[in-house]
Amino acid sequence: MDHPLQRIGNSLSANPKLGKFSRRGFMLATATLASCKAATALPGGAVKTSPNIAYRTPSIGGSVPRNDAGNFPSNFSKDAGITFSRVLVSGNYIAITFDDGPHPQNTPRLLDILAQRNIKATFYVIGRSVDLHPGILRRTVAEGHEIGNHSHTHRLLSKLGDTEVRQEMQRCQDAIGRAAGVRPRTMRPPYGGLLQRQREMLHAEFGYPTILWSVDPLDWQRPGPSVVTSRILTGTTAGGIVLAHDLHSQTVDAMPATLDGLLKRGFKFVTVSQLIAMKVETPEAQASNVPASS
Repeated sequence: MDHPLQRIGNSLSANPKLGKFSRRGFMLATATLASCKAATALPGGAVKTSPNIAYRTPSIGGSVPRNDAGNFPSNFSKDAGITFSRVLVSGNYIAITFDDGPHPQNTPRLLDILAQRNIKATFYVIGRSVDLHPGILRRTVAEGHEIGNHSHTHRLLSKLGDTEVRQEMQRCQDAIGRAAGVRPRTMRPPYGGLLQRQREMLHAEFGYPTILWSVDPLDWQRPGPSVVTSRILTGTTAGGIVLAHDLHSQTVDAMPATLDGLLKRGFKFVTVSQLIAMKVETPEAQASNVPASS
């Protein structure tokens, strides 16, 4: 039996009208066939792509700036608060967060970028994705990053009943425990949607503060790496919580310039739990929100 690509070639030769089939079109068809062959069908029509665990980010020419935030405690008090979009801190400390993973290609690439700069991030993961890619979560934990609960199926929690919200949290927490043996300290609701009553319930029952954000580059709209970088650099101030998504390749493409730019402006990266643990109570105790630019 002919290979599918051979049949395409035969069709081009047999039909003059197809002779204008561009080289780019042929390459796209080739890539599509190849990706279909590599994918494994799952129940319900979903497709699972095998993780490319052998991928490593190419070496960067020259040195990159390194995060020197130090090792801070992460055991914050339950009385610290129920909801955070930023934290009042003394110093130019920030937390960068990544939602919707783990992703089989993007997350390992992002982990390489973070490791080169000694940056520890917080990953708000989806339980069903953890079940598909437990090895990536184990690597994330092994490299010192924090894991947060982002629900099991990424539904809008504010539209769900209390029992369903609890199930979304518990199933994700269980998936994280199975994969990496850790328990999340914080949660982030999908789309940022969670009623105040639900926030109080999850804080009381799971111990989770609800983590929102102070900087949103709208990277889910895929505006391009340079735009993502510009928006984060423009919006970040001390105590800020930066939102990003390792689900999108453009976001990971933007990270070297973004992280280097923030480091060069004097920011120091910590996890969300570390940021909450260093919370101060009065604005007078907080350092300037505008670090000196380099």
